[in-house]
Amino acid sequence: MQIVFGIDFGTTNSALSVYRDGTVEVVSVDDDGRAGELMRSVLYFNEENEIHAGQEAIRQYVSDGANGRFMQSIKTFLPNTSFESTEVFGKRYAIDDLVAIILRKIKVRGEAHVGCPVESVVLGRPVVFSPDAAKDAVAEQRLEKAARKAGFKQIWFQYEPVAAALAFEETLQTGEERIVFIGDFGGGTSDFSVIRVKGGAFGRSDRRSDVLALGGVYVAGDKFDSQIMWDKVAHHFGRHARYKTPGKDEWVNVPKSIVHTLCQWHRIPLLRARKTREHIRMIKGAADDRPAIEHLENIIDDNYGFFLFQAIEKAKCELSDREQTLIRFSERDLNISEALGKDEFETINGSNFRQIAECIDDVVARSGLLPARMDTVFLTGGTSRIPHIQALFAERFGRDKLENRDAFTSVAHGLGSSVPLFI
Repeated sequence: MQIVFGIDFGTTNSALSVYRDGTVEVVSVDDDGRAGELMRSVLYFNEENEIHAGQEAIRQYVSDGANGRFMQSIKTFLPNTSFESTEVFGKRYAIDDLVAIILRKIKVRGEAHVGCPVESVVLGRPVVFSPDAAKDAVAEQRLEKAARKAGFKQIWFQYEPVAAALAFEETLQTGEERIVFIGDFGGGTSDFSVIRVKGGAFGRSDRRSDVLALGGVYVAGDKFDSQIMWDKVAHHFGRHARYKTPGKDEWVNVPKSIVHTLCQWHRIPLLRARKTREHIRMIKGAADDRPAIEHLENIIDDNYGFFLFQAIEKAKCELSDREQTLIRFSERDLNISEALGKDEFETINGSNFRQIAECIDDVVARSGLLPARMDTVFLTGGTSRIPHIQALFAERFGRDKLENRDAFTSVAHGLGSSVPLFI
């Protein structure tokens, strides 16, 4: 009996499926959320050199008063060739070391479930880690290296939207054929595919000829959160502050490089660099909005960026069901209560929505088919629930063709379904 894992290592969450005896099941990998089917892709290092992953990392981070080193959105660094390693409490970790810690925890959970060691895995990957082909290749190489460090010996890759299509295929009746447009929305990328599926055919042949088009764009859940931070929250941290440069009687704005880093939750720890901290201290002493610069120092010192972005994400999700919401957050003497409406959210994210729409149209064009030829549009991932995203697809394909199922585990299940294509 051959057992193979399917691992969807995501920017925000990760999930695991197990293929054995011709069947696939999604397996619990954490202690929180949807009976543990999802594990937050986060790490926490404390000063005692203990390393925690997933929900356990969040619990420890909170109980330790946000001390130690908390890391999230690690996947987004895979194509970043300028990021090779980071030092944590005197020990240096390469990017593949960090990913390997998460993959190893998932592997251990899976092995406990099946009762034996497993050395084979199908890993999901976005259609584009990066628009730069060289960086895209580096990202896949790093992910493979991480899997080997986690203990896997046989490693295959499957595009995430293709995996989602294979999961959808299992819901069809034997012999039932459809042309499906797949939209897979993660935390870091939005990936699309057009694929021919057939009930009862799964695993019986090389499926490459059934994939009619693939495409992706580096715009997804995190990008929407970053836009909210930029437009609605960053002014609390000095986005609009000015300061007088030493020896000159002229006002200048806080460097955009600092504010842009602040608006990407996984990059906030980079502001801890000594030169950056010294620059911020200098700005504070000559700023026209000293409290805002103090808030900027505090978010760096107290490391509460994760919790702030949780509040932003919560507000974003609430707009899927209502017209208006509030971004609420309190820390030290900072009290944020910013109104955010659905129309405003769509306006400030106009460029992001346009990039996604253009990518959808490009994938349809490269499939060689008209939108009317698509039988089903299958959407997966949390961002797929945003009403404007739903509207983009409804306008092109008709709302009656849209299907949303297993938004967070379809890719993992499909990776398990991919196994017969490799073994």
